Amino acid sequence: MSTTDLTQCTAHELVQLYRTGQASPVEATQAVLSSIDRVNPQINAFCLVDAERALASARESEARWQAHRSTGAPVGELDGVPTSIKDLILTQGWPTLRGSRTIDPQQPWEVDAPATARLREAGAVLLGKTTTPEFGCKGETNSPATGITRNPWNLNHTPGGSSGGAAAAVAAGLGPLAVGTDGAGSVRIPAAFCGNVGLKPSFGRVPAYPLSPFGSVAHLGPHTLSVRDAAMMMNVLKKPDARDWTSLPPDATDYTVGLEDGIRGLRIAYSPTLGYAHNVHPEIAAAVDQAVQKLKDLGAHVEQVDPGFDDPLDITTGLWFLGAHTVWSGLSAEQQAVADPDFRAEAQLGSQFSAQQIQQLHQRRGVLGSHMRQFMQRYDLLVTPSVSIPAFEARPAGTVTMDPVSMLGWTPFSYPFNLTQQPAITVPCGLTKAGLPMGLQIVGPMFGDALVLRAARAYESVQPVPRPSMDGFCGS
Repeated sequence: MSTTDLTQCTAHELVQLYRTGQASPVEATQAVLSSIDRVNPQINAFCLVDAERALASARESEARWQAHRSTGAPVGELDGVPTSIKDLILTQGWPTLRGSRTIDPQQPWEVDAPATARLREAGAVLLGKTTTPEFGCKGETNSPATGITRNPWNLNHTPGGSSGGAAAAVAAGLGPLAVGTDGAGSVRIPAAFCGNVGLKPSFGRVPAYPLSPFGSVAHLGPHTLSVRDAAMMMNVLKKPDARDWTSLPPDATDYTVGLEDGIRGLRIAYSPTLGYAHNVHPEIAAAVDQAVQKLKDLGAHVEQVDPGFDDPLDITTGLWFLGAHTVWSGLSAEQQAVADPDFRAEAQLGSQFSAQQIQQLHQRRGVLGSHMRQFMQRYDLLVTPSVSIPAFEARPAGTVTMDPVSMLGWTPFSYPFNLTQQPAITVPCGLTKAGLPMGLQIVGPMFGDALVLRAARAYESVQPVPRPSMDGFCGS
């Protein structure tokens, strides 16, 4: 196969090619590394690339596949698949700088987070670390440490955030798999902006260590080119790790089994605005309406209905600002001086909450969670737009005043489901007239991760997924 072909393959396709001997992990890794050399200087998706270590890992994988083809020896579930790690997630041997100039890169880096460890065990070829805003603090990817990350569909636009580097890498063919984090939409926002699949699993389904300073709104999940890839990746990421005391009991589910079973007969609630989102771009509204019609055509029973809760923006940002203040308070004056001004503003807002106000935020979150548990008793799934607007202009850190509305007011569909901890996935549902991706969000009941993946796959099967052209990049 050609280099271009290999960089555009899904993880599932690569594994099939390895199985038949039509391509090798070394060829795929070399192809991706070549694309990174050519494309990354313009999109800034990676803040660290370790080509030597990646190729060594690919050679080890290739030997395992050769043994498998000759003797049936076991191979890992993602053996030889080029994969990236968001720079909030610990990775042995590589600095985890969290998009910040406040962290010393020279300290020992001896620990893999659970997600990193599971990916290694599954044979994934780890390429490097992807960019994030400082401490994952916002829905666009820029920071004083790593600069501006750009959207492969249009370099003038942001890929979103905070997993913007992960999303840009996957969209640009710089590895078909990436692991990100989602504290208020940080997997789904950039996946929607970049035309990828992005899954926020049920809280605790993917173990985390150390736990996020932003608490139990923070999830880990896959960025992928396809729903099947997300299911394959979830089979790996969900494996238990005793370091996370908040993780769910072990789950023996194979998320690829039943993935093609469709959605005939499912009860789906469709909410175009969640009852309060008045800023939905008309092209996105129309695209999601068309997507819902396709769900009906696939046999689902769809009812347009709002879940019946008020906008929880202040709950989300309140809890988020408190986490920022906690991190900020642990920095020295010297570290604070080089921090992202957006993170500083969030921390200052967090410092203003009283103990009573904090408790009230948690109580209101509990009311919302209970409400949605009951709502999902009546429906199998809830569908909404993923984000209310297409990707906006890429801009430096500190460009806009950091307040609740500027931080998250443009993504009203993502953060409620961090508060409720429900699984939610975004899948591409077309392009705007300007050529920017749009996303459909599918939300499931708590622990309904397999159902969410199944529904996403059903929609994906009838919705072509365009990929951005890389022809305009240097060296093409």
